[in-house]
Amino acid sequence: MSQPNSWVGYRTIVRKEVTRIVRIWGQTVVPPAITMTLYFIIFGNLIGRRIGEMGGFDYMQFIVPGLVMMSVITNSYGNMVSSFFGAKFGHHIEELLVSPLPSSIILAGYVTGALVRGLMVGAVVILVSLFFTRLEVQHPLIMVSVLLLTSVVFAMAGMVNAIFAQKFDDIAIIPTFVLTPLTYLGGVFYSISLLPEFWQKVSAFNPILYMVNGFRYGILGVSDVNIVRAYAIMLVFAVLLFITCMTLLRRGTGLRS
Repeated sequence: MSQPNSWVGYRTIVRKEVTRIVRIWGQTVVPPAITMTLYFIIFGNLIGRRIGEMGGFDYMQFIVPGLVMMSVITNSYGNMVSSFFGAKFGHHIEELLVSPLPSSIILAGYVTGALVRGLMVGAVVILVSLFFTRLEVQHPLIMVSVLLLTSVVFAMAGMVNAIFAQKFDDIAIIPTFVLTPLTYLGGVFYSISLLPEFWQKVSAFNPILYMVNGFRYGILGVSDVNIVRAYAIMLVFAVLLFITCMTLLRRGTGLRS
């Protein structure tokens, strides 16, 4: 397929996804804003006063990067899995598969849509946090790159979930029983230096730990993990998930009835 036509196809998918996000803004943007406001009030304000400082920062400042990443992860994943499974369930995806549009463009279009929602919600959470605390970004490039990489990784993970899902209940299993526990145990609300040595080693196998700490390093300049290792892990997951998504799309696994 020619490059101009591929661009038209990509732009069409992105426009459809962004339009969907904006049209149902009451479901895509408002709930995360309300949820994160409650987190800031309960954990940051009420509990944070008793905790005091963590990692050399006020507890409210410490949890902001974690809460932003939590919202980006859940919304990037949720947007992809719901949108792609919806297209699969309504048999719209079959029209894309039989078209001359390359699988890479289909993947890029849906990932961009999930990325837009993830970044949109992340920006809202940062704005909400400014009502509760003060933030001074230490490493802007690291902050933005970690945010983008994390959103892309979980968008592609959401596509894998959507491809193998057979019914709507299937798209809720991974977020509920895998994603949520890993996120809460990924250093969102605490520094892993507080954990016993054994649990610190166990936490090292949680990829979300590296994403949260990479983003925290970008904003606050502190991290529980080596920032180079964090980037390496994110890139490895991005490459593996890209290969997986491309293979499944090209084969039509779980997509062709």
